[in-house]
Amino acid sequence: MEYVYAALILNESGEEINEDNVTAVLEAAGVDVEESRVKALVAALEDVDIEEAVETAAAAPAPAAGGASGGEVEAADEDEDEEEEAEEADEAEEDEDEEASGEGLGNLFG
Repeated sequence: MEYVYAALILNESGEEINEDNVTAVLEAAGVDVEESRVKALVAALEDVDIEEAVETAAAAPAPAAGGASGGEVEAADEDEDEEEEAEEADEAEEDEDEEASGEGLGNLFG
């Protein structure tokens, strides 16, 4: 997360988001910098309009737990949908099991 924050700081201050600047911000914050992560971040942000991304994120509803980037939010939403579907399927199976077992008990006690 520190890497993204470094990019946001550079963007806000009007500095270019490049490997040297990101590394300098991270080192100033006392972060042990991983060069591969810096390269990946700079490459990922190459064609991104950060101002637009921030506005879009601000307009979107906040995720229930923690913060996430746009792609992570979409992935989290998909995961939640899958979990809800699985829970609904489990509940439906439980209802069917209860109905089936209830019929048997009802026959015993007449």
